[in-house]
Amino acid sequence: MTNPLATFETSMGTFTAEIFLDVMPITAGNFLKLAREGFYDRLHFHRVIDNFMIQFGCPFSKDPNDRRCGTGDPPSGPIKDEFPPNAKITNGKYTLSMANTGRPNSGGSQFFINTVPNPFLDWFSPGESRHPVFGRVVGGTEVIDSIGRVSTDGDDRPRSPVQVFSITVSGAPR
Repeated sequence: MTNPLATFETSMGTFTAEIFLDVMPITAGNFLKLAREGFYDRLHFHRVIDNFMIQFGCPFSKDPNDRRCGTGDPPSGPIKDEFPPNAKITNGKYTLSMANTGRPNSGGSQFFINTVPNPFLDWFSPGESRHPVFGRVVGGTEVIDSIGRVSTDGDDRPRSPVQVFSITVSGAPR
């Protein structure tokens, strides 16, 4: 099976990610469903930490100044954790990884893109962080680098909002 591609049109440029539907069907399927429904359209990156990651997908981030940014779930609620032994994909640079609250089965619509290697976030590494990787940026990495360097306030929120206008999915069955 060929994995689908998701093209993100943002206020800072375009990037494309391969979505690992072949090995992460729950997590990748959830992302693809939300993207196809337009759930992510017009949301903002709500958390940017230089030399770490950029986070996206909170429904409250339609308004980048909403103090609830980073706390929202999709209408369908959280998904089941997915930790398949055949998909031990590390949180490497430019990978997409499921965000969660730290509690089991608390991932939903929010995810982050690693801007540096972060193997301590791997679900199969020692420690409490358990973030499964479900995709990787395959084009437009310079856009990810630029977003990762935006100026932020004390809460890691971009001072100048970075919006995703739309995500277009191609190359996969519905």
